[in-house]
Amino acid sequence: MKALLLAGGFGTRMRPLTERLPKPMAPIGNRPWLEHLIAGLKEQGIREIVIAVKHYPERIIDYFGDGRKLGVDIRYTHEPVPLGTAGAVKNAEALLGSRFVVINADIVHRADIRALVETHERSGAMVTIGLVEVADPSQFGVVEQSADGRIVRFVEKPPRGEAPSNRINAGIYIMERDVLQAIPAGREVSIERETFPSLIAAGHRVQGADVSGYWMDMGTSDRYRRIHWDLLDGKLELELPGRELGRGIRIGEDTEIAQGAMLVPPVLVGSRVTIGERAVVGPYAVIGDDCVIGRGARVTHSILWDRCTAAEAAQLNRCIVGSGLKIDPRHLLHEAVVNVIPEAEMI
Repeated sequence: MKALLLAGGFGTRMRPLTERLPKPMAPIGNRPWLEHLIAGLKEQGIREIVIAVKHYPERIIDYFGDGRKLGVDIRYTHEPVPLGTAGAVKNAEALLGSRFVVINADIVHRADIRALVETHERSGAMVTIGLVEVADPSQFGVVEQSADGRIVRFVEKPPRGEAPSNRINAGIYIMERDVLQAIPAGREVSIERETFPSLIAAGHRVQGADVSGYWMDMGTSDRYRRIHWDLLDGKLELELPGRELGRGIRIGEDTEIAQGAMLVPPVLVGSRVTIGERAVVGPYAVIGDDCVIGRGARVTHSILWDRCTAAEAAQLNRCIVGSGLKIDPRHLLHEAVVNVIPEAEMI
């Protein structure tokens, strides 16, 4: 079975981090989330992958190429104009098989795709939609189901207390090829507001199945932080580089930690990192590759992407710092989300 990964757009609520970066390429545990996702699909036997790219496609294509380095086969589709979720699926029609899985690639999860396929086969559905339960469904598209799991309608962002359920679309779909006939070509098409309701109205079976395992939409900086804290706490299980250096501390290769520096677990430190004397890193800190933490600097509850510098006596708390950014000596940052703006884009 093939997988179609929808790489999405900028992620406006994660700016400036995703200003020039497709949201699925944001690092989770010092590795692009999209790479984790592809590795997880490979573990489940899915090795033919199509990626629908849109904004800054070269960031994805240059990184993954044909997928050979990950042991998979990757092909790409480009959206000539914004097409929406269903339109992006239709645009990939020539590369899809008789049955395929579609995944919104900006959602962090450890879903059991094989279990969804089994439910799909048992029900005889044309589409099976992965569902997750949330405490407050008012910000999502909610489904109403019959007793046997068949979806009978969708309710978009219902007022608090008026939702027919607390099950929402998880952004994971098992589809039969016949679904493509219900999607018009060449225009923007919403999968929840147009495609699925039209299939239901025509009498086709659209099944809902609970997704077990971790699930989190990383659409905001707060959720992005939460995903990392869940990773450090072991709630999200991903393969991470480096080695354990005591309980709750993982460091990469060729990392230098000066005498008197302190790592407070849980903490993840990348490769080729330099941590200066009397620096404090953690708790809940993720430090990317090739970073420098200066003498006496303190980095807590923060995420630094690759090639960052926190200079001498700088203090960062609850921050997210984009690749290549330098925090000057003795600067104090709290709950900052910062990134480098390319000179060509500066006014």
